[in-house]
Amino acid sequence: MLFYDVQRRCKTCITFHRMEIEDIALTMTPALGVKGIVHLLNAFGSARAIFAASEQELLERAALRPDAARNILSRKGMRQAEREIEYCRRNGITAVVSTDEAYPPLLREIDDYPHVIYVCGNVEALSLRTVSFVGTRRMTPYGERTCSSLVEGLARLVPGLCIVSGLAFGIDAAAHRAALLNGVPTVAVVANPLPGVTPAQHAPLARDMVEHGGAIVSELPSITKQNGSYYIPRNRIIAGLGCGTVIVESHAGGGALSTVRFADGYNRSVMAVPGRVTDTASAGTNALIRSRRAQLVMSAEDIVDELAWDLGLPRQSRGDENDDVTVRLTEDEAALLRLFSTPEPLSFGDLLTLSRLTASELTARLTSLELVGAVRQCPGNIYEKLV
Repeated sequence: MLFYDVQRRCKTCITFHRMEIEDIALTMTPALGVKGIVHLLNAFGSARAIFAASEQELLERAALRPDAARNILSRKGMRQAEREIEYCRRNGITAVVSTDEAYPPLLREIDDYPHVIYVCGNVEALSLRTVSFVGTRRMTPYGERTCSSLVEGLARLVPGLCIVSGLAFGIDAAAHRAALLNGVPTVAVVANPLPGVTPAQHAPLARDMVEHGGAIVSELPSITKQNGSYYIPRNRIIAGLGCGTVIVESHAGGGALSTVRFADGYNRSVMAVPGRVTDTASAGTNALIRSRRAQLVMSAEDIVDELAWDLGLPRQSRGDENDDVTVRLTEDEAALLRLFSTPEPLSFGDLLTLSRLTASELTARLTSLELVGAVRQCPGNIYEKLV
């Protein structure tokens, strides 16, 4: 199902950013994957420079396979790129390339960013203060209430906020709807070519998102054939767009966990909402918290704190207790805390070396320091001193 009428009325959808035919042609050249394109851009700086390179430069400077180099030299993909540009014009789709200043800067930081993203709606929303929300399609009433409460709290606290998710049933849709209800732009990353959306039942929701300053995003051109294999790659974009990712509910093997893995691999904050130990819908989130792969969050303030956003807000009660926290430490805990001699965080390995403790001893003491608010664990098993 399409939401084409909205695109025709939305001026931001028909504004083309700085883009050349080579940019789209690069993504349509056979034998070049996402990371291969990133590699070429790092080597040559632009799509135009890549197509202007000689065979020797492509083979030696970029270390391309001969078949990939031949595809570039023969300019395969150019004709389809011309058709794609016309398709975008007809359907009110904005193509934004990674070398354009309008491209979301957080997304450009990941090592497998898409060189071209297709956008229906407000491109600028992608560069706001973004938080990604993911979770199960089979959400419980608890998950829906908690998701809505977190988005509502963030809307109240955070100026320039944008909520990112995947437009799926369950938590995704709940996050989008909560953002709309609270006057916050929201962005959906879909696993299909625009201007359609998947699932088709959410076309009205997508229309509302675009009408209220949000956007629908895909990396897939119109020639893409749907085969169900694009959801996991789509999840890396959800993770890449967000300053951090909040997972509200997930079963033990839930698909949302792939977004968490991407976010952690990109060194972005991963946050999880706890659930009852008997709830299968929270088995995945509880496991993330237990294994310290995600920071436990129960409020919007927790999310702001985890992302270290300085919004001029009063510190939470935990922060108010920091002045006397060192008084309540044991001698062993205080000795470990003194190893943080500079404001720079330390990895678990660094602390093992410096403390000369066993891994189990160090884990126990770090846990004690976390409980009193003296340190916190950051993505990548790195610890930061808070007092």
